[in-house]
Amino acid sequence: METITRTEAKRLSPGLLAFYGDSVYEILVRRKVVSEGDRPSAELHNASIKMARASYQAAAFEKLMPMLTEEEADILRRGRNSTGLSAPKSSNSAEYHKATAVEALFGYLSLIGDNERLEELFRAITDEPKGKTE
Repeated sequence: METITRTEAKRLSPGLLAFYGDSVYEILVRRKVVSEGDRPSAELHNASIKMARASYQAAAFEKLMPMLTEEEADILRRGRNSTGLSAPKSSNSAEYHKATAVEALFGYLSLIGDNERLEELFRAITDEPKGKTE
């Protein structure tokens, strides 16, 4: 995929960044689950759902905050503060806003082509040692 500039990416709405980032995050989660070994599809699904839940991503938000650049923290805040979000029954509003923020950040990093940073942050969320997902 062709990347866009940081300026172009910053002009995108937090909702759009989160929409795209949701798929980026999902791919990373599925790759991690698959890398852990062959298992029945129900186990693969359950493992990936656990990491894709708003509560897991809200915890990821807290882990990421201290390690972000000012620019990344700004994207995260914009994602968290975006309007028009309705939390699903499985989550509360605060968790859902934080989960949306993480997805917006992942969407932003992917769109600007900063895959190295994307991988670094994903490893931090999942507590993987460097090189495990590469």
